[in-house]
Amino acid sequence: MIRLFGDRIDQRRRREAERAGGVLADCLATPLPDRATPAGQLPILAVDFETTGLDPAQDKLLSIGFVAVNGTEIDLGTAASFVINAHAEVGQSATVHGLTDDQLAAGCPLEEAVAATVTALSGRIMLAHFADVEENFLDAACRSLFGAGLPLASIDTMMLQQKIREDNNERGSIRLWGARERWGLPVYKAHEALTDALACAELYLAQLTELGEDTPLKKLLGWSH
Repeated sequence: MIRLFGDRIDQRRRREAERAGGVLADCLATPLPDRATPAGQLPILAVDFETTGLDPAQDKLLSIGFVAVNGTEIDLGTAASFVINAHAEVGQSATVHGLTDDQLAAGCPLEEAVAATVTALSGRIMLAHFADVEENFLDAACRSLFGAGLPLASIDTMMLQQKIREDNNERGSIRLWGARERWGLPVYKAHEALTDALACAELYLAQLTELGEDTPLKKLLGWSH
């Protein structure tokens, strides 16, 4: 899926809202923040998905974690995590996320996890590290469950790290845990969805110390392409 930008996001959201059902219709009817909103005032939801692969047409969504960021504060009271009964075996992907087939079998239905995520995204900008994964899997899940896609305005911390690295003529990793090292952020256990969402939120706030809290959303979205 091509990442949308500017007015194209609003135009596509209006088209998808005409055929969307359930919580997706409510989310699409909720306006996104104005593009002039400064970063220090943005309502954001940091999101992370664990999957069996990178192709939503073939691979399964296994777990979701998210936490809200209000301006420059992480609201831990909004944190949520779901392991999904994907009716599939984890296979080799278990070496990445550590989930087992037994954990998936005891998980919640896909609709419950996706509905909670869509509801939490209402009126918020999505934040993720390499946001293509979350955008593509969530769009595919919404089409399957609610009859329409979910065009998102996303800030991508990987792309922000790339910009900061280029601006400072630096080298070093732009992967989540490598990028966190640049800012002296603590090491967590990787590839647990909620932990990774929190790690992404912390990285974003660290990046804002250099990019500036007055940076408008329009610039953040542009740098995320």
